[in-house]
Amino acid sequence: MKLRVDLLPHGGYSDTVLVVDILRATTTAVAYLERGASALLLTRSPDVALALRDTTNAEGDTVRNERYLLGGERGGLPIPGFDFGNSPVEAAGQNFTQREVVMNTTNGTGAAHIAATSGKHVLLASLVNAHAAARRARALAVEEIAIVCAGTDERVSLEDVYAAGVLAEYLLAMGEFTIDDGARIALTLRRNLGNPLEALSSSSHGVYLERLGLGDDVRWAARISESTIVPTLEAQQGREGVLRFVAG
Repeated sequence: MKLRVDLLPHGGYSDTVLVVDILRATTTAVAYLERGASALLLTRSPDVALALRDTTNAEGDTVRNERYLLGGERGGLPIPGFDFGNSPVEAAGQNFTQREVVMNTTNGTGAAHIAATSGKHVLLASLVNAHAAARRARALAVEEIAIVCAGTDERVSLEDVYAAGVLAEYLLAMGEFTIDDGARIALTLRRNLGNPLEALSSSSHGVYLERLGLGDDVRWAARISESTIVPTLEAQQGREGVLRFVAG
């Protein structure tokens, strides 16, 4: 079995993929499902998300589909017209029972779309569900597990690589793997920065979120393996530009 870590999304995935965007998309995704959301719909753009929720009737009036709630951000801040930002703390305080949450974020949702172009199984992983995500990936994989770091604005992010190292540690404890240089880098970073809160809060994006007053999200995201929820891409897709994830 091969273990691959991409420090940024590159594509070319043929087996099982763990998409990682610790601050904050994949962390928030777990919170939505924990709070009862029946599905997560990850869109290619904010416009696709808005079009799912808001339609125009014959009279030209905008009609809102109450089935959907929109969550997302640009530059860390909520997208205008969306119901929520991209905050796991905010999500954890809500009840999403019988609702579907439509997500669009700066980095994480795009990484998921890249993974889904060729990956056989696509899972969303974070520190909060790290052990469960690793176990699920190991159960599904036949030849390779790829851990894909979303990064920040097309640049490598410390927090995602650190989380990839945590996931890699769990996977290596489950069996034999041939690892690539990306996995070696992630494991080295994990071992040198053992404390997850130190790793996340010292990262450039962690510092940025703290300045925005979102430090509680950073601290939430630093918790390891407190959830058994693993957002899993459904095999059958419907609307173009939309990926449907359910609790796995």
